[in-house]
This record gives sequence, C-alpha cells and structure tokens, in this order.
Amino acid sequence: MPIQQLYLLRHGQTDFNVQGIVQGSGINSDLNDRGRAQAAQFWEVYQDVPFDRMYTSKLKRTQQSVQQFIDKGIPHESYPALNEISWGTREGTRITPEEDIEYARVLAAWRVGDDHARLPGGESPAQVAARQRPFIELLRSRPQDEMVLVCLHGRALRVLLCQLLGYPLRCMDGFEHQNLCLYKLHYVGGRYTIRNFLDVSHLTPSP
Repeated sequence: MPIQQLYLLRHGQTDFNVQGIVQGSGINSDLNDRGRAQAAQFWEVYQDVPFDRMYTSKLKRTQQSVQQFIDKGIPHESYPALNEISWGTREGTRITPEEDIEYARVLAAWRVGDDHARLPGGESPAQVAARQRPFIELLRSRPQDEMVLVCLHGRALRVLLCQLLGYPLRCMDGFEHQNLCLYKLHYVGGRYTIRNFLDVSHLTPSP
C-alpha cells in the first residue's frame, strides 16, 4: 500500500515576526533576510526530495519560502484554505498575552475547548478548520502524489495538524512552531501519523 509523505512547513521569518507584530491573513508580508536564508537552508537539505506536488497559501511569505522548489518546476498550487487565521482588528499591531487582556482571553478560551472564540473581526479556529477541510479532502483524493510539500502559517499549521491527526482543536498549542520548522506526516491505511515533530535540523549551521 503506498504511503503518502506529507511535509508541513511554516514560512520563514518576516520583519513582523521579529517585531512581535501580528500578521494574520490580512498582512501580506515578505520574508526578511533571515527568512530568505532559512528558505535557502531548507532547499539545501531537501532539494533532492522527489516532491510530486506542493501547496502554499495565497500569502507571499509562504510562496517565497519554497520559491526554489517552484523554480525547479515542481507542480505548485496555492489555496486561501491555507491562509493564516484572521486576527481581525488586531492585525498589524504588537500584542502579547501580557499586553492585551482580550487577546489572552481568546487564547485561554481556545485552550479549554471554545474553538468558536475569536477577536473582533477575526476568525475562530473552528472557522479555519472548516475552510481547511476541502483541502484535506483534496490531499486524500490524490494518492498518486506520494511526496507532498505544504507551506503555511503558524496558527493554520496547528489547526491543520489537529485535523489530520484527529485531535480536538483545544490541543493545537501542543504543536509548537517556529519559522521554517517542519512537521512530517505519513498517510497510510486511511490515517495520518506523525514522523517528525518540530524539525529544525535543516536550520543548524554545518560544522
């Protein structure tokens, strides 16, 4: 039985990441110099993997993170289903749980299972999960694509991992992430299993 190998990649660093400014789906930022270097490091390690297809969100920071694979000619499709969660009126602002009571309240609600909680004008995890489900069905409908690369965003990655692995969305913060980290999953026998968790070995400088 063929095994579909799914490589899930978070985009590289942007200036907004460094500054602690929330991006979300409404901020279409570019990679910074560090982000481009991270993308080059990932390419250096994984350029010979025979990917059958790759997917990105509609936001350019994901496409820039895998541009060398696109340039290689690997079939590439982009979908808004993979866009980051919308943080609504908070996008473009610097917020942390310590600085913003409302933001902390929403994150706490997610952790106890209220996946419909959201910031003003933003999306809930349940809404992100709903728009991702057609993409998951697309993946499953293409078993001939045995090696698949998907580049998306931090919160969207957490939601997608919960759905693929069968966890409730309240568990999503258990999937840690950082810029250009990799999760690798195998799909066989109708279920996904995780093989690599928060893999950043490709970002380690060579001795």
